[in-house]
Amino acid sequence: MIPARILLLLFGIVILHPQPSAYAVDVEIIAHRGASYLAPENTMASVRLAWELKADAVEIDVMLSRDGQIFLFHDKELKRLAGVAGIPSELTFTELRRLDVGKWKSAKFAGERIPLLSEALASIPEGKRMFVELKTGSEIVPELKRVVTAAGKQPAQIVFISFDYAACVRAKKEMPKHVVAYISRYKRSTDTPALESLIKRSTAGNLDALDLDGNGGVSAKEAKQMKAAGLGYYVWTINDPKRATQLIKDGVDGITTDRPDWLRRQLDRP
Repeated sequence: MIPARILLLLFGIVILHPQPSAYAVDVEIIAHRGASYLAPENTMASVRLAWELKADAVEIDVMLSRDGQIFLFHDKELKRLAGVAGIPSELTFTELRRLDVGKWKSAKFAGERIPLLSEALASIPEGKRMFVELKTGSEIVPELKRVVTAAGKQPAQIVFISFDYAACVRAKKEMPKHVVAYISRYKRSTDTPALESLIKRSTAGNLDALDLDGNGGVSAKEAKQMKAAGLGYYVWTINDPKRATQLIKDGVDGITTDRPDWLRRQLDRP
């Protein structure tokens, strides 16, 4: 019997790719924090631009505000993106919404605000999907389930990813029809567990994929190990066409990049 996680992964791929790929290289290109090379990360400007640039999927980071709302943000502090001191999770969403998170990138993005997850999910076009990275622990899952259910998208259109294993396992348990991937800095950090351990934990938690640092030197043999265990194989964050080409040869399913349109053009050249 085929394990349920494999059937689910295959089901999601069938929904998202009902026609043969129009591209020379058939790999999912995922826009990192939206089209973050050109627009301020984790904003609606960045998300919408990624869709305009024909990204297959968009990756975003989310966390909980003090009043329990899920919003898009990556950093543990506000300074880099908002220009003010503070911890984003310690503010209410009303307070967060007042912050300008666009002008640091360019004057033309001045006035760009922190969006809610619900706003980002509403933007997903038919046939595309969004990778939602949980920057918290498992406490986010109840509200996540409520927001995702209200969004009315197909389960195959929303993927959950996280470095937090407990968050991954709870998300999969609460929303079993969604693909869930466990993120690791495997091979880029001396304290990461061996691949065999990552595979064992993922399968034990009924997770669907591993999402690894694409510059960590994962080999074709290791990619085959993941596939043999019934796991999808995704990488972050690749902006080098040569590295992307090698990863594709090794069997990667999806590549997260800051430059989705540019990388796709490089890969599709003869």
